[in-house]
Order: sequence, then structure tokens, then C-alpha cells
Amino acid sequence: MGKLIYSLSVSLDGFVESSTHSLDWASIDEELHSFFNDQSRGISTSLYGGRMYELMFGYWSTAEADPAASPVEREFAGIWKRIPRVVFSTTLDEVDPGSRLVRSDPVEEVVRLKAQPGDMDVGGPTLASALMRAGLIDEYRLAVHPIILGAGTPFFTELDARVPLKLLETRTFASGVVYLRYAAAGRADAAQDT
Repeated sequence: MGKLIYSLSVSLDGFVESSTHSLDWASIDEELHSFFNDQSRGISTSLYGGRMYELMFGYWSTAEADPAASPVEREFAGIWKRIPRVVFSTTLDEVDPGSRLVRSDPVEEVVRLKAQPGDMDVGGPTLASALMRAGLIDEYRLAVHPIILGAGTPFFTELDARVPLKLLETRTFASGVVYLRYAAAGRADAAQDT
């Protein structure tokens, strides 16, 4: 049985994008990008909502051949393209051949997927909030950037109940980014086994 991991870059005040949906505040240098690449290699399936899928596909599907992309970005593009993607959307008509479009309830589908081997990651706070409410997220991985945005899309949305966590790992990068890895309480023992 695999883990479900929610991982994104986040501002110090908890936003994953600015109020204008910009990501230009995130300082992802070669050291941090290499770390993200290493983490992505352990993922067997990525879960996206429609908007996050379009954002990721729009850049990473062609970045491997982009001469302006750095070597570490081209490496990530190759990793990203090899990971199967499940896209939850009622507005998209189609997705690329490396992805599968699901129009049904994400919670039901993720319960089914979690019964299979391999770790999954969820991209995007909207989809993650539905999975958080259902108690399906096993790990939270935050790359906290040294910036306060003041407004934007929050990493965590409003929940009906508290989610107790256990700290598993921290790491500080030269850029000032601090990586925090938590397991949902009750899942910490399984998370440490990996």
C-alpha cells in the first residue's frame, strides 16, 4: 500500500501562489531543484486537478527539449514525463497520453489507488483539501520560501477538524528555503520505514 504525499513550495505565510496566480516569488535554484528531482524519482503516480495539470503540462511536457532550460530543469522534465498522471476534472475534454482523466469523485478514486503499491503525490491545494478532509494524505512536504506574500492561494484550506502531525525531517538550503516533512499522526511509523 502506497503513501499519498502533498508537497509544494509555500511562502512563509502559507501561500502556494500569489493573488495573481504567479509563482515568480519562488526561489528554486539548482540545489533545491535537484532535491525536488530526487524526491520525484520515488513517485509512481501524480494526482492533479485540471488547473494544476494544465500549468504543469504546459511547461514540463516540452522543457526537456528547451535550450533555455537548465540541465536540472531538463532532468525534471524527463522525470515528470515518465510519471503516470491522474487528472481530476469535469471541465477538461482530454489529457495527454501519459495521463488519465477522471470525472468521478476524487476521494473514491484515491482510496482505490492507495490500495496499490507505490507512492503518489498530489499537486494543487484544491484537490489536496478534498483528500485532507477524507484523511487520505499520509505526508506533508513543504518547501518554505523566505518571502511573505500577504495574500494568495493557501497551502492549507479550512478544515473541519485538526490534523495532528509528526515531524519526520527538516533541511535548510543555501537559498534560505526550509524543507519540512511531516507524517499524519498514526501514519508516522509507516512513513519512517521509507
